[in-house]
Amino acid sequence: MAEPKDINPMLKQVLELGPALLYFVIYWRMKDNSYTVFGTEYSGLITAMLIFVPIMLASVAVLWFLTGQISRIQVFTVIMILFFGGLTAWFNDDRFFKMKTSIVYGFFALLLGIGLMRGQSWLAYIMKDMIPMEQEGWMILTRRLCLAFLVLAIANEFVWRTMSEEAWVTIETFAFPIALMAFLFLQMMALQPYLIEEETEAGSDN
Repeated sequence: MAEPKDINPMLKQVLELGPALLYFVIYWRMKDNSYTVFGTEYSGLITAMLIFVPIMLASVAVLWFLTGQISRIQVFTVIMILFFGGLTAWFNDDRFFKMKTSIVYGFFALLLGIGLMRGQSWLAYIMKDMIPMEQEGWMILTRRLCLAFLVLAIANEFVWRTMSEEAWVTIETFAFPIALMAFLFLQMMALQPYLIEEETEAGSDN
C-alpha cells in the first residue's frame, strides 16, 4: 500500500467541501426552472444533482491522486451518492436523493451501534491513530456519536418531508455538517481527561 502524501490543508478542504458548496450555488441558480436532459425533463434540484455528481467524483479522484488514499467514509459516501443519484435520475423522483442523507447517517449509527453491542468501539478502529485516547473515552464518544447520527437521520426525514425544498437544501448543506462538527468539537473538549498525551523525552537534545 502506498504511503499517504501530505497536501496543503487549504486545498484538502476545498476538495472535500467544495463540491457540496458548489451544488448549493448551482441549485439556487436552477431551482425555479426545469431542464431537458437526454429527452427527459428534470426539475432544477435533480438537474443540479446531475451536475454535482461528476464534480464530486472528480474532486475525490483528485484527492486520491494527491494524497494516495481516501477514507472508508468517503468511499461509502460516494457509493451512496451514486446509487441514490442514479435512482433519482432513473425514476425522475427527488425523494431518493433526499432520503440518501437519512440512510447515510442511519448506516453510520447502525455500524457504531453494532460495535457497541459487541462491546467494541469501531470508531476507535478508524480514528485511534489520529486521536490517541483511552478505551473508555472511545466507548463514550462512540455511544454519543451513534446517538448523534441517529438524531441527524431522523432530523433529515423531518426536514425533507415537512419543509420546503429550499429549506432542505440549505439545512442539508450547512446545518447538518456544522452541527456534527460542533458536536465533535464539544465532545473532544469534554473528553480531554481521556486523551493520551505523547511523552516528550527530556534531554533529547543531549
